[in-house]
Amino acid sequence: MHQIINSDRAPEPIGPYNQAVRAGNTLYVSGQIAINRETGEMVTEDIASETHQVMRNLEFILHEAGMGFRNVVKCTIFLRDMNDFATVNNIYGQYFTSHFPARETVQVARLPKDVGVEISCIAVAQ
Repeated sequence: MHQIINSDRAPEPIGPYNQAVRAGNTLYVSGQIAINRETGEMVTEDIASETHQVMRNLEFILHEAGMGFRNVVKCTIFLRDMNDFATVNNIYGQYFTSHFPARETVQVARLPKDVGVEISCIAVAQ
């Protein structure tokens, strides 16, 4: 049995998927990009602004499921350019201040809407 989780504060999915699916105590959050739901606009001034928007979108979805970053056990970061790693890592660290999750970061050829970063995560309710 699973439960669909969609936050009205995070961007609507741009394909046939949901923002997150909860199966038991585990929440699987789809990859988020830097769309600001309030404006409908992409946040693309720079990789720092883009990453902050992605992290806020993840936070909105986690909150909708009654969780927070403290519940996250695994993240995957997709970067268009590995030269952005230090900036993304620094901003990511502002949201995960303890109980750091497992993670991998990979450079990919292209991301949806040609963004610079996409992040997905898995969280577990305590």
